Amino acid sequence: MLTSSIDKATGFEKRFENIGTVVFKDSNLASKAVAKEIADLIKVKQSQKQPCILGLATGSSPKGLYAELVRLHKEEGLSFKNVVSFNLDEYYPMEPDSVNSYVRFMKELLFNHVDILPENYHIPDGTLSKEKIADYCSQYEAKIEALGGIDLQILGIGGNGHIGFNESGALQNSKTRLVALDHITRVAASGDFSGLSNTPRTAITLGVKKIMEAKRVILLAWGERKSNIIYASVEGEVTSRVPATYLQEHNNATFVLDQAAASKLTRINTPWLVEKIEWTDKLIRKAVLGLALHLKKPILMLTDADYIENGMSDLLANSGPAYDININIFNKLQNTITGWPGGKPNADDSKRPERAEPARKRVLIFSPHPDDDIISMGGTFKRLQEQGHEVHIGYQTSGNIAVADDEALRFASFARDYNEKFGIENKEAERIFKKARAFFKNKKSSEEDIPEVRYIKGLIRKGEAAATCHYIGIPDSQIHFMELPFYETGRIEKKPLGEEDILLTTALIEKIKPHQVYAAGDLADPHGTHKVCLDAVLEAMKRLKPKKFMNDCWLWLYRGAWQEWRVDEIEMAVPMGPDQVLEKRKGIFKHQSQKDGVVFQGSDTREFWQRAEDRNKETAEIYHQLGLSHYAAMEAFVRWNY
Repeated sequence: MLTSSIDKATGFEKRFENIGTVVFKDSNLASKAVAKEIADLIKVKQSQKQPCILGLATGSSPKGLYAELVRLHKEEGLSFKNVVSFNLDEYYPMEPDSVNSYVRFMKELLFNHVDILPENYHIPDGTLSKEKIADYCSQYEAKIEALGGIDLQILGIGGNGHIGFNESGALQNSKTRLVALDHITRVAASGDFSGLSNTPRTAITLGVKKIMEAKRVILLAWGERKSNIIYASVEGEVTSRVPATYLQEHNNATFVLDQAAASKLTRINTPWLVEKIEWTDKLIRKAVLGLALHLKKPILMLTDADYIENGMSDLLANSGPAYDININIFNKLQNTITGWPGGKPNADDSKRPERAEPARKRVLIFSPHPDDDIISMGGTFKRLQEQGHEVHIGYQTSGNIAVADDEALRFASFARDYNEKFGIENKEAERIFKKARAFFKNKKSSEEDIPEVRYIKGLIRKGEAAATCHYIGIPDSQIHFMELPFYETGRIEKKPLGEEDILLTTALIEKIKPHQVYAAGDLADPHGTHKVCLDAVLEAMKRLKPKKFMNDCWLWLYRGAWQEWRVDEIEMAVPMGPDQVLEKRKGIFKHQSQKDGVVFQGSDTREFWQRAEDRNKETAEIYHQLGLSHYAAMEAFVRWNY
């Protein structure tokens, strides 16, 4: 059984954590550990000749768990014949064969690959009339009760702390029922439904009462995006505003987290408040900068009293006085600022983020989607080119699913009209246009695009990316469209990272032999496109590490449009003036398909250029608040040791 790592001898951590938490290095290791507990439970029940009653969840969190359970069945003979399962929820209304139905989800990820009996798995019925739902929900609970209750319940967690679809405000005694979905929940799901307008407003969910009655509960959470709500759920007060906090009152519940999801917990975020620690340079920097920001003071204005009153007296005793600590951290932060991201030629580089030599570097920027390069590091991108480096761009995916249908039809129409205008006879162009128009006319919500449409959408984004590169000054020979296979499913749901993806990435790195590699270091969603693209880069560089040219290759990570590195993490900050901010905006504008009604808007209504500018401005403001020079904007990077 998974147990909490809370120090029972001292009780220090229990001052902050109100529920057992287990933190793993990554979601893969965590999923395997949970799968083992489930497998052990199934085997115990088999030995007792009893059914094993599992409560199952959907969403991205349990995908790795289900993959491991399938592996255990196929490779180690784990049988599911004695398993009876009850899923937490289902969208309403929802046809079982819909691409977004949880029936289809469970079959594709688990049920179709193991020997569970079809009559033994239960998923709420999204096809019922509203008049029948109440009776159906009562019967659903009665089936669970007749079997003696749920032995082990798997949960995910929503951004507002919902468990199942028990949204904020759900009561502890709530029963299985039809619920209205919170706007936050619908926005989070809108990408799967090609926009908020197509996203269901209601769902059938198992009530909190039945979840709390489960003999064992394991909640899974991966990625930075979940870190704030995990902190609130684990360390906050029990409240209906965050239904996951109810689990604090369960006698056998555990939160299973990866490092990113656990990053805001007190014992991980500020361990010096929990127990005596060894003060490393990294922790000192994090603590001092965090203290300055908390007190809204410049670094050099922090006093001995500030350190003592905020749980850092042992740091002061070992490394103080405050003035000495402040000067040290101030200088280190100042040294992260550079206008020469490729290194400054003929300069003392001992305190600079990058090497001075070679003066002209080969640079490879990996862009997960065709616009991440300009959105996330457009100022640095342009400066590298202007300072004479040989800059290559590797566009890892086509980004085709992020193009609106009417945009694709407009371009197909243009191709047809162009041919007609200039007397170019092309019956194929006419055929493709008519086929696309007919497809869009009858297209169902979330239906997979036909190949012709996907290709048109890919061409649109390819053209926009090329236009951005030409604007920066990058020749066609240095623009590389990789089209990694994992992405090309035509659906929101992507394939796992495959060998071909890694080989394509390896080949490009080996061809260019770069001195610098830039990649998207987004860790918010371990199953997201950015993270898969990063994994491809990291694995490729690991394999190439024995090569001689890799001795001179540094890897820098940038962040995507939604977030930035914490200031204590930043190792290179590239400042921008007002004119450079405007130039970056113009580069982003080359991606017209991602403006004015972008398909995957997310919860942020700002356009991408606005998000980028606000984020870069905020980074500059933080540096200024800490007592450093005031710039219009800053792009931030972390060096990754592979």
